[in-house]
Amino acid sequence: MDKRRLNGCIFLLVGLEIKRELIGGELSSIQKASLPVLAAVGGMLVPAGIYFIINKGTDTAGGLGIPMATDIAFALAIIAMLGKNVPSSLKIFLAALAIADDLGAILVIAVFYSEQIHWQELYIAAASVAALFTLNYFKIKSLWLYLVPGVFLWYFMHHSGIHATIAGVLLAFTIPIGENGKVSPLENLEHALTKPVNFFIMPLFALANTNITFEKGMISGLISPLALGIILGLFAGKTIGVSLLSFIAVKLKLAKLPTAANWKHVIGVGMLAGIGFTMSIFISILSFSNPKHIVTAKFAILCTSVFSGLAGFFFLKSVNNKVKIGTT
Repeated sequence: MDKRRLNGCIFLLVGLEIKRELIGGELSSIQKASLPVLAAVGGMLVPAGIYFIINKGTDTAGGLGIPMATDIAFALAIIAMLGKNVPSSLKIFLAALAIADDLGAILVIAVFYSEQIHWQELYIAAASVAALFTLNYFKIKSLWLYLVPGVFLWYFMHHSGIHATIAGVLLAFTIPIGENGKVSPLENLEHALTKPVNFFIMPLFALANTNITFEKGMISGLISPLALGIILGLFAGKTIGVSLLSFIAVKLKLAKLPTAANWKHVIGVGMLAGIGFTMSIFISILSFSNPKHIVTAKFAILCTSVFSGLAGFFFLKSVNNKVKIGTT
């Protein structure tokens, strides 16, 4: 199965969850909905700045988009492993942050890395979006009437030259949500996707994206400007950027912390946002023509993603344990 289709399914499911939370859940207020978006901005700008400083004037300077992305599938898988050790609102915060983050990365790809935009296909994709919103406006409830133009949207978005994962989010945001306690098309689709995505698509997605060939000199390559820009950008940059922009936004009363979460939880989410993996690897392939640069970038992304995942997991688990001890 095409990796882009797998990614699209994951984005569709997460988009459905985000829409549900926007309508009547954790993200239903402007202040709470704005926090993950502002955190994502910090999680893109600071890593890009760190990479640029380290690689300025080198032949790898064009890779500053690499540490900007977060792998939504793996980040959510890690936080799901924590279960009740973290507030449920934290998963929604991370999911919304990762979507905003990856949409930002997709925009970077479209503007700086796409060799050619095929406007005819993009216009057809836009028409598909218009058709979906029209169905929603007239309160059409049949799920199949949304999925058919959704397939057209994905196909033509992909062939337009823009990363097709955005199609999953756009489709999700047009699916109707229930009224007066009735089961909605959104809930039906979310229920139908949850198990296949969690137990089949995510593991298959992981296998499809671990195709990294280990070569001589990869370890020594980790101290090159390219690798250091990626490593420091993804781990330190994401942690600092997410935490700092969140802190500023809350102090300026532009946003609110997720329910039952504290600043240590936000720092832990920042660490998990350093799992760049899929999108970062994709940008690295687009960034360089030199195979050695691509290999170095992939290995640095893999090492940092593993480290960020482990660091975020154990940090968040320790935060919860300290809270429990303090309240007994």
